[in-house]
Amino acid sequence: MGLKQNLHKLKEKYAGTKMAPAFNALHTFLYTPNETTHSGSHVRVVDDLKRTMNTVIMALIPCLIFGIFNAGYQHYAAIDNTLRLDPLGNFFTWDNFMLGAWKVLPLVIVSYVVGLGVEFIFAIIKKHEVEEGYLVTGMLVPLIVPIDIPLWMLTVAVIFGVVIGKEVFGGTGMNILNPALTIRAFLFFAYPTWMSGDKVWVEGAQAMAGQPDAISGETILGTLAANGHPVYSLWDMFWGFIPGSVGETSTFLILLGALFLIFTKIGSWRIMLSAVIGAIAMGLIFNGVVNAGWIENGSKFYGLMNETWWHHLIIGGLAFGIVYMATDPVTASQTNKGKWIYGFFIGFISIMIRVFNPAYPEGVMLAILLMNVFAPTIDHYVVQGNVRKRLKRLKVKTA
Repeated sequence: MGLKQNLHKLKEKYAGTKMAPAFNALHTFLYTPNETTHSGSHVRVVDDLKRTMNTVIMALIPCLIFGIFNAGYQHYAAIDNTLRLDPLGNFFTWDNFMLGAWKVLPLVIVSYVVGLGVEFIFAIIKKHEVEEGYLVTGMLVPLIVPIDIPLWMLTVAVIFGVVIGKEVFGGTGMNILNPALTIRAFLFFAYPTWMSGDKVWVEGAQAMAGQPDAISGETILGTLAANGHPVYSLWDMFWGFIPGSVGETSTFLILLGALFLIFTKIGSWRIMLSAVIGAIAMGLIFNGVVNAGWIENGSKFYGLMNETWWHHLIIGGLAFGIVYMATDPVTASQTNKGKWIYGFFIGFISIMIRVFNPAYPEGVMLAILLMNVFAPTIDHYVVQGNVRKRLKRLKVKTA
């Protein structure tokens, strides 16, 4: 009670000053705002933006914890391959957790400190309240980058993503691109050697690359794109005992997160389902092309094109992108019909990029960013179509 009263006093003391947004943000983060409206009619609801963001973070926490263990597991398994014979028995160990936490937690800290710092600066300069939108972005960023990415690179990317991907459009609710994917896209195009290749997905791989038994940390997608055969079982892929970005490997936990977001009505099941349908459709098309003999074994497109359509759903970042980023309520389509179209093309284009770009066989990031741009157009034509239908019904009634 004392802390709350002191915060109230500080808020009143700095009201109207440049530092007011900073104190207001701290106050509303810890407590319900002590302000009420005085006029007009209002809709009373039990949630707000902050609680919505916290709900998404709760859905991401299992992926974060699993990713911490997996970072340590992939490191030690790359050194001693016999650990992969019993992944479940060798996964949840203290050594794995400590090594993973040592690598992952700094990514989380830098993401939040830098991102929220930029948010505070813009709030003070523009004299508006600090927005809670970055709470989710700050958690997403460390889950979609390589484990060994230098912290200074992440700092530069976060600044770019928050400023260019969000603040220049007016802040939370006004941006047209997903900020987390904007950050990852910046990293991919500015520092491509750190975002793709054989040795970026396992902790310590860069440092140990010169050793005779160098750690090969390529993802399953990289192996398939090179017409190779992954050494991981389907169950390893489903549970997540594979290399990859921190939060994207466990399809099982991502499915649980999807169910949680759908149950809480935060994530759109239409977008999730339509994206899966789109990915399956593109996968079936490629499988049909291979079965028809149009692509021969040895072609640079053969590996991923020949991969069974449902395997695409459990490898790479497709599932993570569909559940946690394609469903972003700000950058996604808003109409129900638009969500079906929007989601379908995300899944469809993701697999297309995955197959036709062997140098970067993970297409969900680019697919979501592309559809972010087209989401307003999709909604526009959906609304115009509804208007025309209603006008036709009106003419029939008045005829």
